[in-house]
Amino acid sequence: MPTTPPKTTEPGSELSRIARPLRLSEEVSGDLQRRIARAELKPGDRLPTEKALGDAFGVSRAVVREAIARLKADGLIETRQGSGAFVVEAPKTINLRFWQGAGPELDELRDIFELRAMVEGAVAELAAQRRDESDLKTMAEHLQAMDEAMAAGHDGTEADDNFHIALARATHNAYVSQLVEFLGRHFSDSRKLSWQGTRRELAHPHEAQNEHRALFDAISRGDAEAARRCAQEHLRGTAGRFGIKLALDLDRNPPMPEETRRKR
Repeated sequence: MPTTPPKTTEPGSELSRIARPLRLSEEVSGDLQRRIARAELKPGDRLPTEKALGDAFGVSRAVVREAIARLKADGLIETRQGSGAFVVEAPKTINLRFWQGAGPELDELRDIFELRAMVEGAVAELAAQRRDESDLKTMAEHLQAMDEAMAAGHDGTEADDNFHIALARATHNAYVSQLVEFLGRHFSDSRKLSWQGTRRELAHPHEAQNEHRALFDAISRGDAEAARRCAQEHLRGTAGRFGIKLALDLDRNPPMPEETRRKR
């Protein structure tokens, strides 16, 4: 029986399972990792026994052992001979395992969209100042690939990923490029939402592509502030289409409330 991690649903949200199903051990380790991150399991706490965890998750002890091994490899727990497994006092490694489309973890997705807004906004701003004709040509090619995917009714996630990587390379900062390429592959499942959604009718690739076009236009003009704003509006739009509202404090110039705009 698969695990049932704690639900974090919101009224009106349609988010459900997408992408590849995780192995049982990944589900168990992911659930425990989230509990550690939320301080439900604190540094120094002893994990329940393998039998207790197996009963709680409805899985075998072999699955639990594999999940524990993953957490130990990530430096989140340590095992003590004859005493069991404990949450480490200070993680020995940085764990950057992201949400992989395996369940309705809205809190995690909101955090990922916020991280994307911060990273991609700054990258877009710098790219607008440093891009050259070769960069613009490459980005345009990936935009065209997304257009073709939409026309054929195909998944354009790979072209979407490549567009954002090309945008990062336009900063002409090798470390920024490497960081975004690394993070971008982890962000891929959140980008897939624009192309596949949780049900086909919930995906809005045309809206996302319009946002990509606005971002590309701002970078082409060399308008750094507009590029940052377009990148953040793209993230806000993508999240919003799946019932996730991003905090206004992410923006340098937060959008005006609807009532204020109507009065002007």
